[in-house]
Amino acid sequence: MTFSRINSLLTLCLLAGNQWVQAQQAHVNLDWNPQKNTQNLVPYGANLISPEVRDDHTVTFRLKSRDAKQVMLAGSPMLLALSAKSPIPFQKDNDSLWSLTVGPIKPDIYVYKFIVDGVMVPDPNNTLTGFNDQPGYSNLVISGDGPAYYDAKPVPHGAVTRHIYHSDVLKGEREMYVYTPPGYSPRQKYPVLYLVGGSGELASGWALDGRANFIADNLIAEGKMVPMLIAMPNNQVVHRSDPNHTEKTFPLFEEELKKQIIPFVDKTYSTRADRKGRALAGLSMGGRHTQFVGLKNLDLFTSFGVLSAGDPNTETVSATFLNDPQANQKVDYLLVGQGTHEADAPIGKRVIALHEALQKHNIRHEYYVGGDGAHDWGTWRHLLYYKLLPGLWQKK
Repeated sequence: MTFSRINSLLTLCLLAGNQWVQAQQAHVNLDWNPQKNTQNLVPYGANLISPEVRDDHTVTFRLKSRDAKQVMLAGSPMLLALSAKSPIPFQKDNDSLWSLTVGPIKPDIYVYKFIVDGVMVPDPNNTLTGFNDQPGYSNLVISGDGPAYYDAKPVPHGAVTRHIYHSDVLKGEREMYVYTPPGYSPRQKYPVLYLVGGSGELASGWALDGRANFIADNLIAEGKMVPMLIAMPNNQVVHRSDPNHTEKTFPLFEEELKKQIIPFVDKTYSTRADRKGRALAGLSMGGRHTQFVGLKNLDLFTSFGVLSAGDPNTETVSATFLNDPQANQKVDYLLVGQGTHEADAPIGKRVIALHEALQKHNIRHEYYVGGDGAHDWGTWRHLLYYKLLPGLWQKK
């Protein structure tokens, strides 16, 4: 197996992660309030400034298109922040310039897109662009009066390493990102959180959109989190649009986890290579992987985080776990969490079904609903910082 230090692409993306804040984006420093664009300079490679974020948290989006007939602002997280039920139309200011001013918007990071004549596209002038197996999107960062819990603060920082390894299970090259805490030493044994993404996410999602490394740095500096490794593998093991995805994904991911991912991490890093030293957590599809694979393998894991996920038939699919009389002795920590604005949605009902099944069988767990987001990264960053990472490997 071979591996390399984090590549230049990830480095650039991480450096871009905090720089669309307070007035026009300047892309100078990696902190919550970079040097402002007082000269009103257009971003390199762009033809105008969009988004323009002001100190009062209002935002102007712009698009230059002479031939467009209609331009609208879209993206569930963005519309939720604006209490909008449907895409918001732009106004055409002259023969080619479309613009829309909204807000003020509560400080956070928001995903948005434009709809141009019925086609959904990222903002072409915003270089803070997200990517995964689904269509690309743009990120809007609104900062408050100081660094947010997901920002890079002046504290000791860990490292994120990109590993490439060959999988005999999946017959190809795979990638995984591993966070090591500040001061990582091979002379110390560290617990490992295996943190996985949702449908269509890439292995880099938790580091780029989730800000997992900055969140961990800040929690460790605050004394709220046990220093740990965070392994972020790619849990896309079969095409998400495969008609038999559900039947295929769970056994394949389980085999990949057992035969490739965990052995690779234990060989490469100084880990607590026992069940007490391992946790498995994930968002959405990754939460289902945690329920279907993690709770089935209590010889490998003792801590779990099911984020924005569950199953309406939990009584059936997790029957072995639910009916294990020793379940509470085998599990050290189990978080079931979701966002405030997804609790009434179909996905929220799945989470509630899991929570209620655990309650019925008297299995200890923490159930939490919070944050300002729905089924999006605003929720998952919130759950990571406020619940999951502080809850792992704490003395009872």
